[in-house]
Amino acid sequence: MSKKQKKSWVLSKINDLKLNIRLTGIVLIFVMLPIAVLGGIVFYNMEQSSVKENVNFMQATMERRQDSIANNIDSINMTTQFFLSNDTMNNVLICAAGGGQFSTRQWIDIYRNDVAALERLINNNPVLKGVRYYAVNDNIQEMMPVLFNHSRMNKQSWSHMASTGGWIFDYRDNLFANSEGEPLIALITPMSDKLHGRIGVIEANMAMRTMFPSMYEDISGESSCFVTDEGRIIYGSNEDDGIAEIAIELASAMKEPDQSGELSRITTSYKKEQKSVISGMYIPELKGTLVSVNDISDSLSEVYKLRTNYIIGMLIILAGMAFVIDVVVNHVLKKFYEVLATIRKVRGGDMEVRTREDGRTDEMGELAHQVNRMLDNIHDLMKENINREVLVKDSQIKALQNQINAHFIYNVLESIKMMAEIKEDYDISDAITSLGKLLRYSMKWTSETVLVSEEIEYIKNYMALINLRFDYEIYLSLNMPEEILSQRIPKMSLQPIIENAIVHGIEELADDTTIYMKGIPEGNLCTIEITDNGRGMNDEELEILRKKISGELPTAGGSGNGIGLKNVQDRIRMEYGDEYGIEVAAMEGCYTKVYVKIPMKRGLNADSTCS
Repeated sequence: MSKKQKKSWVLSKINDLKLNIRLTGIVLIFVMLPIAVLGGIVFYNMEQSSVKENVNFMQATMERRQDSIANNIDSINMTTQFFLSNDTMNNVLICAAGGGQFSTRQWIDIYRNDVAALERLINNNPVLKGVRYYAVNDNIQEMMPVLFNHSRMNKQSWSHMASTGGWIFDYRDNLFANSEGEPLIALITPMSDKLHGRIGVIEANMAMRTMFPSMYEDISGESSCFVTDEGRIIYGSNEDDGIAEIAIELASAMKEPDQSGELSRITTSYKKEQKSVISGMYIPELKGTLVSVNDISDSLSEVYKLRTNYIIGMLIILAGMAFVIDVVVNHVLKKFYEVLATIRKVRGGDMEVRTREDGRTDEMGELAHQVNRMLDNIHDLMKENINREVLVKDSQIKALQNQINAHFIYNVLESIKMMAEIKEDYDISDAITSLGKLLRYSMKWTSETVLVSEEIEYIKNYMALINLRFDYEIYLSLNMPEEILSQRIPKMSLQPIIENAIVHGIEELADDTTIYMKGIPEGNLCTIEITDNGRGMNDEELEILRKKISGELPTAGGSGNGIGLKNVQDRIRMEYGDEYGIEVAAMEGCYTKVYVKIPMKRGLNADSTCS
C-alpha cells in the first residue's frame, strides 16, 4: 500500500466513525493540546524563574562581597599610607640604614609616642591582622608589634617581594615560632628615601577569611576560590577541585577587556550542563578573580518532580473527560443542526437571521443564545467601525487645520520680527525669534521622543524668554557629552524640570544665578543632572515631593504640588520601564538637584528610537 493509499484509508476510517466519537476525539485533542502547551510553558517558566532567582541572588551576593572586599582593600591601603607618612618611623629606618644609633631615651620616647599610636591604630581596625615595619638590616631596636629587623623579615615566605612589593595570598605568618597558622593576605610595600635608597618594607596583612569569607563559609551547594592573573587557584576551607576548570576559564575571560575597553567586574550566568550558577568578580587591585559556583540541581529537581506529577494527573483527567464528553455530545446533537443552519444563512450574507431559542439550558441551548448575541455584537461593531471612520476623518481635518493655524502664527511672528529689526529693536527681535522656535518645537508633529540636543535647544529658547520677566539673569550652564546629546528622550521632559527650578527654587531669591545641566554616561545608563542654587528644601519637603513623584501621595492641581515632575516620571517609565525615571536631592538654602535617568543606546542616529 502506497503512502497516498494509506492516507486515504485512514481518512475513510475516520469518516466512518460515529459523529459523537469524532467530536469527542476533536474536543479531547483541542483540550489536551493547550493544556500540554500551557503546562510546558508554566513549567519552563518555573524552571527559568528558579534559575533567574538563583542568578539574581548570586549576583546580589557577589555585589555585597565586592563592597566588603573593596572596603578591606581600602583599609589596607589607607593604613599602609598612614605608616608611610609617619616621619618619626621613617627617620628610624633611615638611621638604621645609615648605621646610626638612637639613645635609650630616644627609643623609649619613640615607643611611647609613635609605636603606641600605631599599635592603637591597628587594634582599632577589626579587619586588620597586623601592620609592620621591617628595616633593611639588623641595626635597629625591635618594638613589637610594629618594628622588626631584617632577619625577621627573611623568615617570611614573601621576603623575595621586599624590593618589588605587591599582594601575597594564602601565606602563614612565620615571624615567631608560635605564630598562628591562619592563612593571611598582605600588601607588601617597599620604603625608599631619595638620599639613602631603600630603607625598609611595610607588611599590612589580614586573614584570608576576612578578605574572602565565601571561601571559608559552609554554604550548602556553593564552592568558592580565588584565581590570580597568573593562573594560581587558591581555595579556602571548602576546597573543591571540581570547579578548577570552570574557575580558570571564567577568570581568563574576565581579565580580558570588553568592547568598551573595560574589564568586567561581576559576571553571573547559569550553566545548564552543570545545573550550576557561576559568578565571577574581577578585582583589579588584587589582580585576580573571585569565583563562586552554586549547584542548584536540588532546587530544579523540585520543578521536575512537579512536572511529572502534573503529566500523570492530566492523563487521568483526560481519560475521565473522554467519557463525559461522549455523553454530552450525544445529548446536544439535536440542537446542533439548527445552529448550523443559522450559521450557513449568516455565511450567505443574511445578518438579520437569528437562531430560535426554545428555553434550553444545556450547552447547545447556550450555544444558540451565544450565537444570537455574537450576531448582535457583530452588528453593533459594524456600526462602531463606521462611526470610527467618521471620527478619523474629522481628526485628520482638525490636524490639517491646526497645521494651517501653526503656519499662520509662524508667519505673523516672522512679520513682527521684521518690524522690530526695521526699528532696530533687536531685543524684541531676539525675543520673537526665541518665541517662534519655542512654538515651532511645541506644535510641530513629531514622534514621542526627541534628541536630547533638540530638547536643550528648546530650553535655551525658554530661558531667553523667561529672563525677559526678571530684573536679574538666570544663566544656563551646559556640560553635555556628545554621546548624550544624540540620545533620545520623551519630548518636553527636561523643560518642566527647568521651569520647576525657576518657579520654586530661584524666583524667591531674585538674584543672578545659574542652572547647571550635566550629562553622565554610565555604561548602559544615561544620567542628566539638573541643579539650581535656589532655596532648596528641608528633609520633610523633600520626602513629600519624592512620595508625590512615586505616586504615594496625590498630586492634585495647584502650585508646588509636584505634578510636573510626576508627569515627567510617568512618561519616562512608560517609554523605557520602571528602572528609569527621575530622582531628587536637595539641601535647604543651598540647592535642588534632579537626576533624569534613561537608557544609553550606542550608535544612535537622528531617526533611531531610544527604548
